[in-house]
Amino acid sequence: MQLLHVPSSPYLSFQTLKTHSEAAGLALYEKPLLSSSSIFCSLQQERVERSKWVSRRGSVLSSFTTKAASLEAGAAAVSDGKAESDVLKALSQIIDPDFGTDIVSCGFVKDLQINEALGEVSFRLELTTPACPVKDMFEQKANEVVNELSWVKNVNVTMSAQPAKPLYAGQLPAGLQTISNIVAVSSCKGGVGKSTVAVNLAYTLAGMGARVGIFDADVYGPSLPTMVSPENRILVMNPEKKTIIPTEYLGVKLVSFGFAGQGRAIMRGPMVSGVIDQLLTTTEWGELDYLVVDMPPGTGDIQLTLCQVVPLTAAVIVTTPQKLAFIDVAKGVRMFSKLKVPCVAVVENMSHFDADGKRHYPFGKGSGSEVVKQFGIPNLFDLPIRPTLSASGDSGVPEVVADPLGEVSKTFQELGICVVQQCAKIRQQVSTAVTYDKSLKAIRVKVPDSDDEFLLHPATVRRNDRSAQSVDEWTGEQKLQYNDVPEDIEPEEIRPMGNYAVSITWPDGFSQIAPYDQLQTMERLVDEFNQFLPPIPSQV
Repeated sequence: MQLLHVPSSPYLSFQTLKTHSEAAGLALYEKPLLSSSSIFCSLQQERVERSKWVSRRGSVLSSFTTKAASLEAGAAAVSDGKAESDVLKALSQIIDPDFGTDIVSCGFVKDLQINEALGEVSFRLELTTPACPVKDMFEQKANEVVNELSWVKNVNVTMSAQPAKPLYAGQLPAGLQTISNIVAVSSCKGGVGKSTVAVNLAYTLAGMGARVGIFDADVYGPSLPTMVSPENRILVMNPEKKTIIPTEYLGVKLVSFGFAGQGRAIMRGPMVSGVIDQLLTTTEWGELDYLVVDMPPGTGDIQLTLCQVVPLTAAVIVTTPQKLAFIDVAKGVRMFSKLKVPCVAVVENMSHFDADGKRHYPFGKGSGSEVVKQFGIPNLFDLPIRPTLSASGDSGVPEVVADPLGEVSKTFQELGICVVQQCAKIRQQVSTAVTYDKSLKAIRVKVPDSDDEFLLHPATVRRNDRSAQSVDEWTGEQKLQYNDVPEDIEPEEIRPMGNYAVSITWPDGFSQIAPYDQLQTMERLVDEFNQFLPPIPSQV
């Protein structure tokens, strides 16, 4: 604050306070000095008035500053909001070929950060699997479409994958709760090259960037110890957790009865089923994107136990060109169909060989294509007769590792891409098959592999429960009465139960298992209304 001194002149000059005096409407120029006390009072009054004015001026300026800052912040927020909208709109031009939906709607875009002043944009694309065959295309396209925005100078795209988890971890043993997809490789007939396909498929998926494990489910004649060469060939038990630690070879986790120090088993079926269950469910698999199960031949108790214990995502069928192989393979396809496990590909092994400029078919033609035709399996792959493929099975080094650029490896690459794409589609279909629409207060159903979409009243679904809590198992008498279920009941949670049913949790704590087949037979809400339903959004 400026100090005012009393001059020796009988008149005081307040020139420095002119502006303030004018603002206050005071005529203070060159007033005569009457007394020292008058001077002091006048100065004190002037200081008070100046202090009040400064206070008012500061308050006004503070108000203006706050409003300006608020306007600037609002403008910045609007600007940032528009910039984010522009980036997302650009990215929505990229369509996932498997889901037919843009990557923004699929929920792939994460951690979007924008600095419009510097023209910098960074984000992460979180794909469903690290083995996504189009991840490089996604990264390239994302860079291109965002760089086309006029204000963008630098784009940083990071690629990642969703954490490994099944769609229905709640009902699984602890060892299987961090595995995204379990793929069965089956033939239902011995000697057709099923183990060769399983091992090479697993190492192909690993080469695509996935975390992979192999489970050799053939206790009577395990092949895995011959086909791979891990440094540690004995499974180790964790004494504290009472769990099995798998062995590894080239980054792929391996479990086989052949690594248990017992060689081949001599035991009855029920014992074998128990051994398989223990090996599979008590192993510390860790996070896996794909667990490839090398199924034993046949369609008996062991195979059924495996399919019931393990929530199989999909199955790959292996056959040979002979008619006899087709007959046995057909049994296996029917078994998987009954258990609601989709068969996504057929591999016809030993289909042909080339010599003297010609292609020869020593075992005939048509078994693989007949399986595809009769059962509607979408993909067929032919494996030629190759001495190197056979030799690799005995050497302990898979063919796709020994010769990654060879013809056989290219076929397995195509098979690997097929498995990745089909598993992603199946997970998407299962996750959105049955949902609750709160706005309509109705359960929406779209069964996988079906174009039929319909609505069910929640009370209708609850009243149609066929469990022991609702129906007497001995007499068939209906225990759950119509009036026991309120009309306004709403499900608390709906979770997939494999590829065949959903688990619905109701407010009273009851968990109802509702198979898709049963849902399709229930009384539906007005069919005419269904045509106006918006499509179910993609969730992966």
